[in-house]
Amino acid sequence: MASNIVFLPFRRTHPVSLSASIRQYISTKYDQHPDMFVRDMDAIDKLRVDAVNSLEAHTSGIRKLTAYAAQLVWMGGKFPIDIGADFSWYPALGFNTQRPISQNNLRFELVNVLFNLASLYSQLAVSLNRSTSDGLKSACNYFCQAAGVISHIKTVIIPDMRSSPPEDMDTMTLESIQQLLLAQAQECFWSKAVKDGLKDGLIAKLAAKVSDFYDQAAEYGTKSDIISTEWIHHMTAKQHHFAAAAQYRASRDCLDKQNYGEEVARLRDSLTCANEALKESRWINRIVLGDLNGLKSRVSEDLKRAEKDNDVIYLMPVPPKSELKTLDRAGMATARVPQEVSDPSSTLGEGGIYGQPLFAKLVPYAVHIAASIYEERKNRLVNVSIIDELEGLTNQLKDLLQSLNLPGSLQALEKPLGLPPSLTTHAEEIRQQDGLHRLRRSMHETSKLKANDTTIYQEGVDLLRSEAVEDDRAKLKHGTDRWSRQPSQQAADKLYAQVSEIDGYLKSAASSDELVTTKLKECEKVLNVLSGSDRDIEEYVPSSRRAVMPPNVQHAAGDLRNMLNEVSRLESRRKRQIEKMRDKAKQDDINQVILAETARLEREFPMQKIEPAQFENLFEERLERYEGDQKSIAKEKEEQDQILSQLRQSNTAFANARKGDTSTREREQALQRLENAYVKYKEIISNLNTGRKFYNDLAKIVNRFRDECKNFAYQRRIEAGQLESELSNAMSALNLSQATSLQEQKQRESLRSHYSAKGLSSEPLTAPTPTRAAVQPPTAPAPGMWNPEMGIKFGGVTTPQQPPANGTVHNPAYPNTRAKGGQWDANQGLRFG
Repeated sequence: MASNIVFLPFRRTHPVSLSASIRQYISTKYDQHPDMFVRDMDAIDKLRVDAVNSLEAHTSGIRKLTAYAAQLVWMGGKFPIDIGADFSWYPALGFNTQRPISQNNLRFELVNVLFNLASLYSQLAVSLNRSTSDGLKSACNYFCQAAGVISHIKTVIIPDMRSSPPEDMDTMTLESIQQLLLAQAQECFWSKAVKDGLKDGLIAKLAAKVSDFYDQAAEYGTKSDIISTEWIHHMTAKQHHFAAAAQYRASRDCLDKQNYGEEVARLRDSLTCANEALKESRWINRIVLGDLNGLKSRVSEDLKRAEKDNDVIYLMPVPPKSELKTLDRAGMATARVPQEVSDPSSTLGEGGIYGQPLFAKLVPYAVHIAASIYEERKNRLVNVSIIDELEGLTNQLKDLLQSLNLPGSLQALEKPLGLPPSLTTHAEEIRQQDGLHRLRRSMHETSKLKANDTTIYQEGVDLLRSEAVEDDRAKLKHGTDRWSRQPSQQAADKLYAQVSEIDGYLKSAASSDELVTTKLKECEKVLNVLSGSDRDIEEYVPSSRRAVMPPNVQHAAGDLRNMLNEVSRLESRRKRQIEKMRDKAKQDDINQVILAETARLEREFPMQKIEPAQFENLFEERLERYEGDQKSIAKEKEEQDQILSQLRQSNTAFANARKGDTSTREREQALQRLENAYVKYKEIISNLNTGRKFYNDLAKIVNRFRDECKNFAYQRRIEAGQLESELSNAMSALNLSQATSLQEQKQRESLRSHYSAKGLSSEPLTAPTPTRAAVQPPTAPAPGMWNPEMGIKFGGVTTPQQPPANGTVHNPAYPNTRAKGGQWDANQGLRFG
């Protein structure tokens, strides 16, 4: 830090083609073609490049950052938060500033852009000339805006991220940064007040508030794992510094008011605060330290003067610190969120400073969600509340007819020979539809769909299992301490939840399939008869003797036939009603209505984010068209109850009239078996259609599940490879250091054993006698070069051919010492005079 205030560093990022992800998403999720938005995609890429490259303290960067941020907010209403672009940003603070964090999250991109905007504001404040009043005023404004952006990130953007924020944007870190920026804004205002020569009492209040801001910043900083100790020492020193400055200014105010005793007390407290600040002198920069020493010197001088004057002249009592009135605070710095950040919609559109919003003609993503929500509610209302109720009533009719052995008993009596017309019609229908072959073919197709879904699902499960095995193997290899990433089930908890969910679907469907197979086995033989010719059916149905029905039996049979005809009309009407409801639901397309409502919302509430919840009133109004159909269910039930009651009475009368007549019993049973088989045939067809639709819908789910498993396994393998590489590098460095340490240890042990081995001998060691191989003297040695035959000589420079006459050499280092010339004898050792 080269100043008495600090600034936020910028965050860095890698290039990202946001337009490529947008193009891919539009082409797969929207009905509109992505080529309609080529200009918009080029524009968003240019906005990002301009924004992420604004890494210098210049006011032009404000427009670039806020313009891109405004478009990101607007796009949040058009696209989902995970649009498919991986944004990588390097933290600005902490210990991992060289390791990027990547997220597929538009809010993650926005929070980093806004953090750089706050950094830019803080750096603009530091770059200003704060020796003038205008410079201090502008710096204060920039710091307040920086604090406002941090506050907006903390309270608005991060809660809407739907993922973990970056590690240097946790709550404690952002709180500490915000309080630090406010402290520096208040400090600029305090400096301006001093420069403008305002009253000491007001300056004391301003300084006290500066101290409070720094105190809160330091307190939050100690709770953060990111704020550096350098910043914490800086904030602590500044806190005590401005506490001392506040008391000093308050003492001057006391002097003006002739409160000499209180003046002395406040100066003493000021000196104490200054000394507390100087305890941080080892960790703060020289500018802050110089300010502290200057303040302490001034306070010390004034304290000596005040104590002397009070002791000699005024003789006023000096109150203890506990009795001093707490200084009032005058807070002039507040977190101000720039309008471009708090209300980005005001910067876009007609009259907006950043032009038209991008992708304005693209139908918002929320509209598609709203349409799907309405479709789901409509289908649930129509299918469950109306169609299922009607089909349930019809099934009650069929169950009653089977329990009463109708219409078989009546047909056997009315037509003792041949086949009843209704049975002939049913048989013809089965023959045209290829009866049993159709059922078996449909069941085979359903089985293939089920097998395909099961195979795809199993592929996804196998991918998860193999990934978990790889993770466990790596964890066993490296240990849980070093292999610290999340276990597979925690990292993909949603996928593992889908495993059991889809498995439940398949088991439930298998149970239904077995039920359908059982139904077919029960009626297969009779259906085979119905699928044959009329002669085959006549052979199956025994004829009874033609007999004249007594009048009472004829009357009861007529009443029963009328009731059966009424039941048939009710079934036919109900079938038409169900088809009509299906057509009505199919034609109920709400897309155009939702688009019109979206246009109204965008017109009345410009740039407001469109949410599905805004269409709730439209949904309720739209679904009112089905209230009449729901109310008709009660009438249908009431009418059916009356018909069933009358049918039971007519059947009872018919049975009583025929008491004792067993001539048609076998024919009745055969006809009833054929009728029941036809009903089962229709049920099985309906069940198979439902099953086929179920497996087709399940195919989309299992395909998406498998693709997500593939992506998860791929990402985990990349992550594992990076982690393996980091651990390998760390282990290589550790092995190298261990090898070096081991080698040094072996050398020391070797030397130690060498000396200790020689030390075991009690006899003194004899020095070895040096020997020299006989060599021929050089014929012409170079001048000044030492020759082994010359020996070692001390003293002045002489030639070997001319030794001193007295044979001695004088050593100037030891004037009283003389040494013999010639060769040095190692056996004589060294002697000092």
